[in-house]
Amino acid sequence: MNHLIFYFGIVICIGAHSPVAAKTVKVFILAGQSNMEGHGAIDSSNNNGKGSLTYLAENNEKFAHLKKGKSKWVERDDVMITYLERKGALAPGFGANGSKIGPELGFGHVVGNAIEEPVLLIKTAWGGKSLAVDFRPPSAGGQVGPYYTQMVTYVKSVLDNLKKEFPKLGSDYEIVGFGWHQGWNDGCDAAMSNAYEANLQHFIRDVRKEFGREDLPFVIADSGFGGGKETSGRRFIIREAQAAAAKTKKLKNVHCVQTGSFARPVEESPSKQGYHWNSNAETYYLVGEAMGKAMMEMAGSSSKSEEARSNDLYAFRNADGTKSFKARLVKYDPATGKVTVRRSNGRSTTFDITYLHPDDQKYVKERD
Repeated sequence: MNHLIFYFGIVICIGAHSPVAAKTVKVFILAGQSNMEGHGAIDSSNNNGKGSLTYLAENNEKFAHLKKGKSKWVERDDVMITYLERKGALAPGFGANGSKIGPELGFGHVVGNAIEEPVLLIKTAWGGKSLAVDFRPPSAGGQVGPYYTQMVTYVKSVLDNLKKEFPKLGSDYEIVGFGWHQGWNDGCDAAMSNAYEANLQHFIRDVRKEFGREDLPFVIADSGFGGGKETSGRRFIIREAQAAAAKTKKLKNVHCVQTGSFARPVEESPSKQGYHWNSNAETYYLVGEAMGKAMMEMAGSSSKSEEARSNDLYAFRNADGTKSFKARLVKYDPATGKVTVRRSNGRSTTFDITYLHPDDQKYVKERD
């Protein structure tokens, strides 16, 4: 059943019927290809289990907090995650399949420890996908990548149905940051490698536009497979492009995490798949942990506070000027007379332009 929210006298249906949550849910989006999916082994018989999460939790104090007793993994009740067909409390098992982990585990523990409000991780990742084709952003020109579209659609669907998907969280949310771990497939092709920096810049801008925050903190985990020792070639070009995108002057709040030092040798890992970090759970956890720390540094020292971002929004008024709310104009369709605006938390609302004050109607038409 839907509930109604009133904006300057306009009744707008936006979600499931329930009381407003006591705390705003802090949302982080994680996206990429197979290494964001995650191939860190939870258990392994290879190399006496070295590099598996179970081995780490039993033999390395840093990871002891992940286990409750000898047999149970800790499930965080303050950090929820949804990853395509799976959802629940953050715990091991949200990797490419239920026997693996990805960066989400380390990331979720960092942000969960740093934030008092409930946290939701929305993870969208598919193996073997390129930025140049599969995730190709609209502003890069050409055909928009099908997985770019699927990523955006999935995230918006989760948020539009937040109360249904996670009843305990309520429906009030704020999109806080975006994490990206991808690059292998583009590094298999010279043209894609050379275009990666420009494509990534387009991707960052378009993602921010999609979710209504021009300064949305964006963390890139670079492609440091094999220790990041390359000094030439396509893999080197990808890493240089990832670092360069984070340094672009016109893109604020972007950080590139150098991951080379997190690589572990085959002898200390569950597999020999270098392109999947040798299935080493420590590597995946450390990548996510570093992404989380970089994210919280940016979120805590953002160039604009929530109040400042609110001041950048336009104060729309109803027809007689008696009520108002702040939002950013997304689009206006002259054919239908429909106006779409987006508030600072990323939520969009569409209504007829005749509900606006005449001066605000003029504002909309001049800026569309």
